[in-house]
Amino acid sequence: MKCRILQSLWTALLCLSVLLMVPLAQSSTKDQNLSACKNGIQPCDSSELSVLEQSQLDASEHQNNVVDCGNGSQSCDRSQLTIKERVALSSVLHERNFSTCMVGLGTCDLTGLFAQEVKAVEVAAHQRNVENCENESPFCNSARLTQFEAKEVVIAQHQDNFSHCQVGISSCDRSRLTRAERFAVTSFEQQRNRSHCLDGWGPCDHNNLTKSEKQAVKRNEQHRNLDACRSGDLACDYTTLTTFEASHLYVAEHQRNYTACLEGFGDCDRALLTLDQRRAIPPVARDKQ
Repeated sequence: MKCRILQSLWTALLCLSVLLMVPLAQSSTKDQNLSACKNGIQPCDSSELSVLEQSQLDASEHQNNVVDCGNGSQSCDRSQLTIKERVALSSVLHERNFSTCMVGLGTCDLTGLFAQEVKAVEVAAHQRNVENCENESPFCNSARLTQFEAKEVVIAQHQDNFSHCQVGISSCDRSRLTRAERFAVTSFEQQRNRSHCLDGWGPCDHNNLTKSEKQAVKRNEQHRNLDACRSGDLACDYTTLTTFEASHLYVAEHQRNYTACLEGFGDCDRALLTLDQRRAIPPVARDKQ
């Protein structure tokens, strides 16, 4: 009897579970179908959509079309736009075309511009050509320059070349410099070389230094090398140290090593310590080493 009751209860539970799963499965299928209709990638059954869902889908598709039209996409369908949307789109496309024409990049449609806009585009294009000529750009069209502009371009090109020579840019053409400019450039080069040699940065030509400058550079190089040796830098060249510097460095390094051994911190080489220094090291510091 008990077995029959238990079997009946178990059967009822199974049936209830199946009944609960059916609407859940149907709900999941509907959600998937709605998502497929919205993304337009997977197969979609619009007949399964409710009135509200179909309305939401239509609004979403319409908005996507508005965006496509604004971006100039080929998928744009202008026939689906409202009158206000068409007016707004025409304004956006007109401004975009005008901006493109003004900067000289992309496809410019002059036929879609007003007379004043065409004039503004022509002025902007002329100014760009002047700047291209001043910068010696391959896009320069010297035939479009006025007589005054051509003279100004020659002056600008000459000044740019002089500036390049002053700072040592490779595009410098010394043959285009005047005698006074060549003298000034040579002076700048000497100053730049002297600074590089003194600071230890950049190319340094010792042959272009005066006797006093060579002596100053040598002192700076010795100071930098001594600092490198003191700090343990790999750039240190012990062979260039004077006897006094080597002795002073040895004393400083010996003291540093003794302090490290004494305090139990840092690099400690007990082999470099004297007998008295080894005895002075406390047991705690010895244990750390």
